[in-house]
Amino acid sequence: MRSPNAESRLARWAWALPAAALALAIGTSWMDPPALRGLRNATFDQFQRWHPRPYGDPPVRIVDIDDESLRRVGQWPWPRDQVARLLADIGSSQPAAVAVDVLFAERDGTAPGAGGAGGAAAPDADLARTLAQGKVVLGFGLTPRRTAPPPGADPDDDGLTLKAGYFPLGGDPVPFLPAFAGSVANLAELQQAAAGQGAMTFIPDVDGIVRQVPLVLSLDGRLVPSLTAEALRLAAGVGHYTVRSEGNNGGVIDVRIGERVIATDASGSFWVHYARPQPARYIPAWQVLDHSLPADALKGKVVLVGTSAQGLMDLRFSPLGGIIAGVEVHAQALEQVLSGRHLSRPGWTPALEWLAMLLGGTLVGVLAMKRSAAVSSAGFVALSGAMGGAAWAAFVHGQVLVDPVAPLLGMALVFIPTTVMRYLQSERRQRWMKQTFSRYVSPNLVDYLITHPDALVLEGRRQRCSFVFTDLAGFTKLMETMDPTTAVGLVNRYLDRMIAIAFEHDGTLDRIVGDAVAIMFSAPVEQTNHEQRALRCALQMHAFSRRYVDDLARRGIAFSETRIGVHTGEVTVGNFGGEAIFDYRALGDPVNTAARLEGANKYLGTLICVSEATLAGCPGAPARPIGRLRLAGRSSYLMAHEPLSQGTGGQPADVDYQHAFDLMSAGNDQALAAFEALSSARPHDPLVGLHVARLRAGKTGDAIDLLEK
Repeated sequence: MRSPNAESRLARWAWALPAAALALAIGTSWMDPPALRGLRNATFDQFQRWHPRPYGDPPVRIVDIDDESLRRVGQWPWPRDQVARLLADIGSSQPAAVAVDVLFAERDGTAPGAGGAGGAAAPDADLARTLAQGKVVLGFGLTPRRTAPPPGADPDDDGLTLKAGYFPLGGDPVPFLPAFAGSVANLAELQQAAAGQGAMTFIPDVDGIVRQVPLVLSLDGRLVPSLTAEALRLAAGVGHYTVRSEGNNGGVIDVRIGERVIATDASGSFWVHYARPQPARYIPAWQVLDHSLPADALKGKVVLVGTSAQGLMDLRFSPLGGIIAGVEVHAQALEQVLSGRHLSRPGWTPALEWLAMLLGGTLVGVLAMKRSAAVSSAGFVALSGAMGGAAWAAFVHGQVLVDPVAPLLGMALVFIPTTVMRYLQSERRQRWMKQTFSRYVSPNLVDYLITHPDALVLEGRRQRCSFVFTDLAGFTKLMETMDPTTAVGLVNRYLDRMIAIAFEHDGTLDRIVGDAVAIMFSAPVEQTNHEQRALRCALQMHAFSRRYVDDLARRGIAFSETRIGVHTGEVTVGNFGGEAIFDYRALGDPVNTAARLEGANKYLGTLICVSEATLAGCPGAPARPIGRLRLAGRSSYLMAHEPLSQGTGGQPADVDYQHAFDLMSAGNDQALAAFEALSSARPHDPLVGLHVARLRAGKTGDAIDLLEK
């Protein structure tokens, strides 16, 4: 036993663990690594999905060059005189401002003499005259590299003719703004005619989601406005911006446009609080051109001209999930500003988060050291809920973005090691096993592994296993015709049930690749009847997939059939990936063979293909032979079968088919006649049709070469 002094010294040193963990958490939060930013952004996205901005019909509209407009008016690009008519029709409705989220960097290719050096083509001149008659903002692009000036132009001229002035207050904001070296500008005469020019450039986060919209940017050291800012300026009827900064070291505080003061972060950008998709936000361009809109539909509104047509590829990822048109991002930003609902993350929020991390981490550390696991866990959960609730309340009631993730991670970083330090080794082992293998093993096996740890071997070992591979036939092409949100929902519901079926048969989820699923039987826990489990699992998956396809078809939704391959053999199973990543799986030729059998269905016309190795372990299972297959990448033949559901047609086996197949296997000349008779009786039987075609082509025997994957 330890002496009292030794116990006292141990107790004193025990506090070093939570203290070090808390210091590490605060230091990590201060450095703000990309992983932490990603979690914070994901949390803010979830807040927006739970509480999107109320729409409220703000004075912003999108004149949308949508697919229907392209069908009615013509494919893009439209002739410039057509664009001029569209802008003239919009201008006749007396909008507050018009922002064009389209670039006109080259001359109209449809005009006579387009591309020549002799001045503006007539359609370009028409468009310039139309622009000069209204409050129109043209968009330009920004590039990270300097663009070459036109021949004969000043090499220091970036080609932009900006219309707005700037009043900087408190310091130079340029060092803090998103910096670009070059631009892609509109034609010079169009720039001169337009009342404003703004950058169409977005700066999405690393995950591709546009969460913030800049008001001002830096082009080779020069302040340039965004398209959103210019639309606000023209609508306000002012000629300049006031950019307020915190001296020369603090970045931008806010931007004043007319009477509106828009708070920004140090880079001159503001967070967008997205509203849900609203049909009222969009007006198809064809309705403007055929004058079918009410006379006051656009009066007094900020109008954005852009495209949602998928073929034109101006699409962005939204925090609400899914993809929206790029022009809608500008519209959402304008709606937020004009409605007065400003989503912000003030400069004091990081300090508040660090303070919450310090106090919360200290409290959970004391609880973990002094109280039982149940009490300390309850305290941790209660504090986590309180911090998450406070951040949610700040978002809903104050439109302030406070990050609950960093404090929660800090508390977890203190709580977990301090709690684990007090647990017995056996308890730690059980928790680790349950948390790890519940991801790979059906839930009813987790308790068995905990109570029989000797049944689990993590090192590599040879093991005879059965494998079920599934894939959706032609689903990649089908997805191209479906709405992304609908497609993801359909696949997720499908995969959820397929995996549940695998777990019902005590299978281990080996991997998910897109819409494909691989299930392993007899590992990590050995199963004496793994062949039967695999076959029953495959049949139940097949039955479910057919019902799923039929149910969706009745709702008018097309969905793909499921192809399934089943094989059994000896493989190496174990933990691959080392310490970097835990990946418990099987490697060996039987795994590849099961995948090849799944793919063979495509050429055989079947939906389930089971090897003889699996069927040998399923005595009495009804099936009919397909043939000896030579799969891609193999030199030998493998006997394959199509399993039959019990009771199909009132028969346990397909006697007539078996008779014809036996004749074919023996090389008997009567095989063709036997299969042709079957084909007349079963015109939709894919295997019968396959063998009729083979025999008519002069093939004999039951050997089938499938040389493609």
